[in-house]
Amino acid sequence: MSFNGYRDLIEKGDTVVLYLTINQIYSIQAEPKTTNKKGNLIENVFQTPYGALKCEDLIGKPYGSKITLSKGWGYILQPTPELWTITLPHRTQIIYTPDISMIILQLEIVPGSTVIESGTGSGSLSHALIRAVKPHGHLHTFDFHEVRANTAREEFKSHGLEEYVSVQHRDVCENGFGEHLKNKANSIFLDLPHPWLAIPHAVGSLKESGGRLCSFSPCIEQVQKSCLVLSKLGFQEIETIEVLQTQYNVQSRNLPVLNLDFVKTEKEEGKVEKKEKETIKTVTCIPPNSLPGHTGYLTFATLPPIWARTLQFNINDDDCEN
Repeated sequence: MSFNGYRDLIEKGDTVVLYLTINQIYSIQAEPKTTNKKGNLIENVFQTPYGALKCEDLIGKPYGSKITLSKGWGYILQPTPELWTITLPHRTQIIYTPDISMIILQLEIVPGSTVIESGTGSGSLSHALIRAVKPHGHLHTFDFHEVRANTAREEFKSHGLEEYVSVQHRDVCENGFGEHLKNKANSIFLDLPHPWLAIPHAVGSLKESGGRLCSFSPCIEQVQKSCLVLSKLGFQEIETIEVLQTQYNVQSRNLPVLNLDFVKTEKEEGKVEKKEKETIKTVTCIPPNSLPGHTGYLTFATLPPIWARTLQFNINDDDCEN
């Protein structure tokens, strides 16, 4: 239940984040026992590069505590969607924080929103969407792979988030999002191999007052087909962007300064002497040696209110007749 709000002490069953270094971050369960490959209950011990950690010892400790290991130490942190994205078990390719932040911003998701997501995958984006819609909103997430859908459902339950999310095994490209979501969603997110097949179903699931749609696609050909369908169905403000995060290295450096002041000495001999070179210490940013690679294209579009769509189609019909 550690994802459902912040608290001071670690409780039994919590998912906690073990921070060792910036490149060594792990998610572990605060459980005394765990099941091995043979199905037997054994002591829950997590092995780290700095020694073994008995997970039972975490129960009752404050979040943020420094823990001592045999060869070093680490910190126990409260899990967040950002930390979960770094440490979650990968069942599929996932969406990372730079893209997630842009998705939530562009879809205009706020507490109380009803959001549809397809597909669920490893649940990286799902955790961020749930945090954004709490406490009165709801996430409806779909996956065509039954095992992944069931695994995600159990994961949300163990994190204490089941009241904010509904997981369903469904092929939305073929069967849509269901009658129970007709004109219910404020926004829809699609991460599918063929998103243009699901977009017509999305029209019926967005509210009559309109809404926003986002499609994540790694290939530009997928983007082109999706944009054609979006345009035909009356979506507006269609745009595709790519989010590339660049990390600069901040350093202090000594820079030489050209001094244009002259000191005249021995005027009678006509000699001119320059002052010695001066240096100043300044803070500067060093760009990376290589830029980050391509992740995917984010296509955003707005579905106007139903009265505007009706007016638009009437105008288009009149133009065709003329």
